[in-house]
Amino acid sequence: MARPPADDDDDVDLGISLETVATVVDHVRAIQATEETDDAQLSEDENSEAALLQENPDDLTEASLREFIDELNQDEQAALIALAWVGRGDYGPEEWEEALRLAIERNEGGDAGSYLLGMDMVGDLLAEGVAAFGLSIEDVER
Repeated sequence: MARPPADDDDDVDLGISLETVATVVDHVRAIQATEETDDAQLSEDENSEAALLQENPDDLTEASLREFIDELNQDEQAALIALAWVGRGDYGPEEWEEALRLAIERNEGGDAGSYLLGMDMVGDLLAEGVAAFGLSIEDVER
């Protein structure tokens, strides 16, 4: 007997919107681009993301990103942590519930922003975590 096509009810509930994850990923990548770009590169492409950030450095800083993450509810913070773990390969999508449970325990101190920003390449880890579920933050309208 053929299985009916999956509908939206069969999709995993990440506990956080893709828009929020995309915002965090974009913010992290913008900060990394700013940190990795020297003044000569900035003057070459004045419309680059890093150059635009240099004009408005207060718009996207590590402190503002930490604040954004810390203002999310506990479920969203735990989902970000669990997605980073999935993206890093610590857990697979089939272990989502366990990863989420452990992320909730890990975040009892409420320091999700600092914890996530302490991870190397956290933007890429989050994007990979989302991709592990067959989703893409690149498809999210910004």
